[in-house]
Amino acid sequence: MSEAVNGMAEAKAVKRRSPLADFFIRLVKEKRLGTVGGIIVLIMLLTGIFADLTWLGMPDVGLAPYGYNEHNLKDRMDAPSAKHILGTDSLGRDLFSRVIYGARISMIVGICASAINVIFSSIIGVTSGYLGGRVDMVVQRFVDAALSFPMLIIVITLMGIIGTGIFQTVIVLGIWGGIGWIRVARAAVISIRENVYVEAARSIGCTTGEMLRRHILPNIAPLLIIMFSISMSGNILGEASLSFLGFGIPPPFPSWGGMLSSEGRRYMYEAPWLALWPGVALSVAVYGINMWGDAVRDLLDPRLRGGVGRYGGRATKKMRVKVSQQEQAGA
Repeated sequence: MSEAVNGMAEAKAVKRRSPLADFFIRLVKEKRLGTVGGIIVLIMLLTGIFADLTWLGMPDVGLAPYGYNEHNLKDRMDAPSAKHILGTDSLGRDLFSRVIYGARISMIVGICASAINVIFSSIIGVTSGYLGGRVDMVVQRFVDAALSFPMLIIVITLMGIIGTGIFQTVIVLGIWGGIGWIRVARAAVISIRENVYVEAARSIGCTTGEMLRRHILPNIAPLLIIMFSISMSGNILGEASLSFLGFGIPPPFPSWGGMLSSEGRRYMYEAPWLALWPGVALSVAVYGINMWGDAVRDLLDPRLRGGVGRYGGRATKKMRVKVSQQEQAGA
């Protein structure tokens, strides 16, 4: 009898656990690579925030020992040393400091562009999937036409029209990159709108706005989180590609892609650290975000995690079997 009581108490503890706590516990237990990826993302975020604290009125405090454009021609092309941990570039700027500031740019572009991806694709995809009919047909034909063009060519063309800069990069990657996610959001809404509770809500007179706000959007929220996490690595690589080609973040701002293009490509044989460290930083960042995105998808997608009921009330298979046996024994 005591075992049955303890089992029920454990089951209630699992049910009382908040969705966020349940997510992180499962992440650590089930997705070790995803945990490592999440730590990398957190380190990148903190590095970008605390590269310097000028935004808090403390200009001489921060992780970067030098300014991103602080140069000294006497230290030009110095190899890694105690004074400059990762060496210097062709203008005598500290490479370690520029890599740190590059993390800030990458995180700004990754987070902001991914947020625009999700907002843009969800607005159009949800509307198209819920209304259906001619609206859906017209929207999907525009999506088909947009996806038929090479993305890099279109993005370079748009950047050439509106100019270079971090704001322009975020807008172009956010809107054009969100087009590919429209179909994903649309497919999710189409599967949800056929459920019984949606038909019941419609039969009692729920308006379209109430239906979307109370029934559709809450049910596709995990999908939107997955879209956001997966889009980050693509947007960071997109920004690096544009900066490498000269259409992204203009100098002297330290984008990892721009660092690879200018000094890195020009002096890579004379000073290989100029291409090595920005490339390593970009590779580690994209790897960590990809691992994190895969883990988030596996844990939040109901088709992959094999859970029952809403997210957050999921007990493990072992616990469910144990409680079921104890209930039968008590009966």
